[in-house]
Amino acid sequence: MEKRGGALMDDDRAALETRMKRYLDEDASFDDLKSEGHPLTRDAARYDARKARAKIMATEEFDSGRLQRYALRPYDQKWCYFTPIRPIWNEPRPSLWAQCWEGNRFLMTRPTGVANPEGIPFFFTGMLGDNDFLRGHAYYFPLRLKTGPFHRSRNKVSGNHALPGMDPEPEKITANLSPSARAYLASLGLPDPDTDQETAELIWYHGLAIGYSPAYLTKNADGIRQDWPRIPIPKAKEFLVASAALGRQVAALLDTEAPVPGVTAGKIRDDLKSIAVFQRVDGKPAKPESGDLDLTAGWGHGGKGGITMPGKGKLSRRDDGAYDIFLNEDACWGNVPEAVWDYTIGGYQVIKKWLSYREKPLLGRGLTPDEIRYITEIARRLATLIAMQTSLDDNYQKVVKATYSWPKK
Repeated sequence: MEKRGGALMDDDRAALETRMKRYLDEDASFDDLKSEGHPLTRDAARYDARKARAKIMATEEFDSGRLQRYALRPYDQKWCYFTPIRPIWNEPRPSLWAQCWEGNRFLMTRPTGVANPEGIPFFFTGMLGDNDFLRGHAYYFPLRLKTGPFHRSRNKVSGNHALPGMDPEPEKITANLSPSARAYLASLGLPDPDTDQETAELIWYHGLAIGYSPAYLTKNADGIRQDWPRIPIPKAKEFLVASAALGRQVAALLDTEAPVPGVTAGKIRDDLKSIAVFQRVDGKPAKPESGDLDLTAGWGHGGKGGITMPGKGKLSRRDDGAYDIFLNEDACWGNVPEAVWDYTIGGYQVIKKWLSYREKPLLGRGLTPDEIRYITEIARRLATLIAMQTSLDDNYQKVVKATYSWPKK
């Protein structure tokens, strides 16, 4: 997915909805929008703003269902307004949009490694997502597939869910599995994956568990760097089920849209309570009105063409090896373990990347209390993933010792 930026993407759903309603208002001319400074009236490479508006106005009207959560980078999401109309979105990938429905999930990876370090070459999401979510381009593998109706929102031309002259297909959901994968599951005595959701998802969650194992990543480093990651499959049903259960735990820690008891909600575990605690360095209460929540430590700056460039920022190493990560001269997130700070997914150092987009000169404002807490939550999610590594490695070793051999073609 590639979009046109500010007009189609925002941290604030209400602000984005207002902009897109105005953009798709038939009573507003292009010149009206341009005089108002609407972002989608600015020409760019391969984007003629006036022609693009005329094109979308001839085929679509505002649809609140197109307002979706959008996975931009690991642990970094915004609101977007999706449209399949080029060049409003450079690369809309309608086939991906068609599988972004409530209850579906995607295992995400890439064809080759292009970053060093790359870290984990996998992610897991239920959102519409960016082509560059992982460096080397992210590919989204839906756990299940839905077919028919052809469109999920109203279209001025057809007025319904089908193409002109066609009746809508009945909706059908099936497992996204090859014939070989289906035969493998059947050999283990598992139910039909098209009628049993848990069975449909087993292999995908197992793949996530293996993909987050440091032992797997180390042993297969050369192959993973040069090609798609290859995931070994266990012979025994109990190993597959146990591995998928670990994968579900990993998925929960990657899903920032849902709280994790003991990690981000409820009674926080004792080992996590002291991690990434926001504080003023002098111990006094923070005052947002005095700039204590302003991110001005130099984590990012604007480059050519509006591209955000990372900066060095400011961090201080503690005696125990952890870091204090500074927002500004007066405030920081204290006690961020080194492994948490360095944690990298798809070539992006997670927390540092998030900070780089939110320097006050780029964002135009200070951080909100919710955003301050969000960094604490990210750090605790990553710390929990790190604490799972021994279990993930043990799981990988069990699978390696008893790997299923795919039938030869």
